[in-house]
Order: sequence, then structure tokens, then C-alpha cells
Amino acid sequence: MSNQYGHLRVLQRFDQSSKQLQNLENYRVVEFKSKLNTLLLPHHVDADFLLVVLNGRAILTLLNPDGRDSYILEQGHAQKIPAGTTFFLVNPHDNENLRIIKLAIPVNNPHRFQDFFLSSTEAQQSYLQGFSKNILEASFDSEFKEINRVLFGEEGEQQQQQEGVIVELKKEQIRELMKHAKSSSKKTLSSQNEPFNLRNQKPVYSNRFGRLHEITPEKNPQLKDLDVFLSSVDIKEGGLLMPNYNTKAIVILVVNKGEANIEVVGLREQQQQQHHQQEESWEVQRYRAELSENDVFVIPAAYPVAINATSNMNFIAFGINAENNQRNFLAGEKDNVISEIPREVLEVAFPGPGEKVVKVIKNQKESYFVDAQPEQKEEQSKGRKGPLSSILDTLY
Repeated sequence: MSNQYGHLRVLQRFDQSSKQLQNLENYRVVEFKSKLNTLLLPHHVDADFLLVVLNGRAILTLLNPDGRDSYILEQGHAQKIPAGTTFFLVNPHDNENLRIIKLAIPVNNPHRFQDFFLSSTEAQQSYLQGFSKNILEASFDSEFKEINRVLFGEEGEQQQQQEGVIVELKKEQIRELMKHAKSSSKKTLSSQNEPFNLRNQKPVYSNRFGRLHEITPEKNPQLKDLDVFLSSVDIKEGGLLMPNYNTKAIVILVVNKGEANIEVVGLREQQQQQHHQQEESWEVQRYRAELSENDVFVIPAAYPVAINATSNMNFIAFGINAENNQRNFLAGEKDNVISEIPREVLEVAFPGPGEKVVKVIKNQKESYFVDAQPEQKEEQSKGRKGPLSSILDTLY
């Protein structure tokens, strides 16, 4: 859905890109962009949404049978919108476009979801038009002709129909909507149903090369209900998020700004030269991609990953299947799972002498984010650039 005021874009299904991502068949990613002083018309969806503001400011209004809740959202704010909740979004800004990313979890069909709009536009009918004449007249206690004219723009009112589901608002309309919206600037973790901000809390990891803000299901009821963690990661140009992996969570990474090289390590089944061999054989495979703004990348659970920023960058990450997930680092002073292996085991696990193995493993005094080595920087041009589909085709 798109017009001159913005667009709603649903990314391709993850499970169609790779057999390794079958567990993501019930997850979709939606991008919403709107220009200044615009409204996304009221509608509901047969999917749970986890909405994150990437850029700009928004007024989000959630409607229920006995009232409505209206919130002012800034960059970094997140909010769950339960399936079937009627809502609308406003970009009240005079000089900044609004950009939102949504994780969608359909409830009817694992592969897709549908938007039910109340308004009749040139592109689509109001879902109310699906009801018969008798049902509409009895429900609204009005003549069918009047209902058609006032609600659906028919019977001579066609010129008043909107061109699409994103429309322009007048300044006075926006001012009135702002009066009834609550500021969510101080909301952090504990709000049961209200927006929370990823960046209004102490980073989980932070140093001069980068920082990671994260909220897990254990700390937020909205995320617990979806079994998702939410992260915002900033890496300075030349910084490296050191090799790590998530024990259970599949991570959907969305680049907000900047560029980076990403390396993921997985296992690929080897072709057997002898047909009579029954044993499975696997080889270590390194996958590389060059990421930039708007790119989406999926990191399977247990697959080690490292990210080298080639410019100042920020990305959002949705962690699917997040309950009891743990992030294990493979290098650095803190949270380094390899450094917990006893020396007696290291001596037989690696070919080098025990003391040298320990020295190499514990030589890095930084944690989480480090300065990328010169040879890594020289190789940054070798990463491959492409849309989601081609990246996943290469990965698997």
C-alpha cells in the first residue's frame, strides 16, 4: 500500500527464503513510512504487532469498546498492538518523516495477515461494505442510502473518498489530537500496556566502540506475551561487535542507519564421495554480507556472528523464541564462554600448549565491542551487498 504520503510494505516470508528458517513461518516484518502531518487511517489486523519507532515522532491511538489510549512515541519507543485492536497512527512532525518497523505474528494464517480498514478509499472498500443492506440499516438505525453517502462516499460523494490509507491532516486537527495524547518519554520497562523506550535505560553492554540496549521477556509483560526480546545496537565506525551467539533465539536484524559487514558461521552438509557412506559429514561455512540502511538479516539460533561497522551504525533486533535465551560471547574479558573451559580440557581440545591457549583466549581485555583490526578493515569491500532474498539465498 503506497501513495504520495507514504507506504506500508510487508517483507517477503522468511520460510520461503530458506529451509533453515521454517520456524519463522509465522513471523513477518512490516515497514511503515509517512510524510509530514499525515494519518494512517483507523484499521485492525488479524495479527499481533510489536511496533518500534526508528525515526521521527508518532501519535499512536489504540481503541477499545470503552475508550481509547493515545500515546506520543519518540525514536526508540516500542508498543505491542494486540491482534484485532483498532488503531491509527499520526505523524505530527513539521520537518521529519516517520519510519516504523513492525514485527507481525498472524493469528489466522501462519503465512499472511489482513488489514481491515474502516474507510472506503479509491483503492479498497470499507470492510463495513461487506454487510448486507438489512444488517447495515438495522445496526446504524439509518437508511441505506444515507449510510452509503456518509460512510462510503457513494451516491454522489465519490469526490470525498481518500486516494489511499495514508492521508494528509490539517494543523488544527493534529493540535487537537496532540492534546489527548500522553507523553511516553519516561516509560522504560514495567508498563503493562503502555509504550516503553529501549534507550531510556542503562545499556546492557557499553564502551567507547558501541553499546547495546536490550529488553527481554522477563523484564516486560508485552514482550513476554510475544516471547520476543528487543534490542537496539549502536556501533561506531571501525567498531566490532565481537563473535557471539544466542542459545535459543532466532534474531531478525533491521538496519536503521549506517553500514557494516556481517559474518555468520554455520555448518553445511558435505557431499559424500562414497555413496555407501551412511554417516553425516559437516563442514564449517562462513557467510558474509554487506549491510546498509533498510536491510534485513536473519541470524539462526546458535550460529556465531560478528558485525564490523564501516560507518556509524544503528540496528534494531527482534529475538524470536527469547524466553531463557542467553547470549554467549566467544572472545573478550567478560561473558566469554570459552574462557570458562578448564585448562585441562583446553589442553586436549586445541593443538597448542595449554598455557598458550589460555593466553590467546584471555588476551583481549576489552569486552563486547572492540576496535576492528586493520586487516579486517581492508577486507570490508569484499562483503556482498543485496536485498533480503539474495542474502538469505547465499546464507543457505
